[in-house]
Amino acid sequence: MIDIEELARILRDAAQREILPRFRHLEPDQIRRKSEAIDLVTEADEEAERWIKAQVAELAPRALFVGEESVAADPGLLGKLAEADLAIVVDPVDGTANFAAGLPLFAVMAAVVSGGETVGGIIYDPMGDDWMLAEKGGGTWRVRPDGQRTRLHFAEPKPLAQMVGVASVAFMPAEKRPEILANLAKARLFANYRCAGHEYRTLVSGFADFAFYSKLMPWDHLAGVLLAQEAGGYVARLDGSPYLPHHVDGGLIVAADRSTWEVLRREVCTL
Repeated sequence: MIDIEELARILRDAAQREILPRFRHLEPDQIRRKSEAIDLVTEADEEAERWIKAQVAELAPRALFVGEESVAADPGLLGKLAEADLAIVVDPVDGTANFAAGLPLFAVMAAVVSGGETVGGIIYDPMGDDWMLAEKGGGTWRVRPDGQRTRLHFAEPKPLAQMVGVASVAFMPAEKRPEILANLAKARLFANYRCAGHEYRTLVSGFADFAFYSKLMPWDHLAGVLLAQEAGGYVARLDGSPYLPHHVDGGLIVAADRSTWEVLRREVCTL
């Protein structure tokens, strides 16, 4: 296995070396559009991933490295994830659009996958300089660089009308979007941070009650799902099946418990 605390330190070092020095200092030619206007990559993403990959190669030389930018260059990497004995899945800058716009809401994420199962997850906040991390069976913790640790818990279940949640509408089918947006109005409040890392951090801190996603890239969700589960939450795809590292579709609901998940699936997430 891999030392999760050492992996967390690698993410922090990458942020301090390659990400924070570029925050609000990017030149136009250091920001590029990928598939569409809201899908960006910056020099910070690329250099941070390059540095993390090199450090992971020393920490776990036999691990498959699956980074968001590595997959952009070699899509075949995704197909290897399900069969890998050990894999490290990395999002070097989650919330790139926020980062490029100078908004201080972005994260660095990594997940450890072993035998087709997520067994470790880290979400590092460069601006707050702390990690939220989990290992399977060990709970979810906020960890500060000085070693201070605080255990985290999902919010208690509550009625839909009192729930606060997050929902990503960008990748919903266009024909279903009006219906789902109307359904989301049944909740007390919903938002979208354009940064899955901070959405999951909000959930496992007990300050949100649900999340709904339609697109499932592993670097966006593996770490956060494990954190949510280890904090006491319930997570499943829209058909009720478990979310696994190789899944890239099927939708996802994160909730306080199974009963709440079923309410959200019936009343809100009608894909």
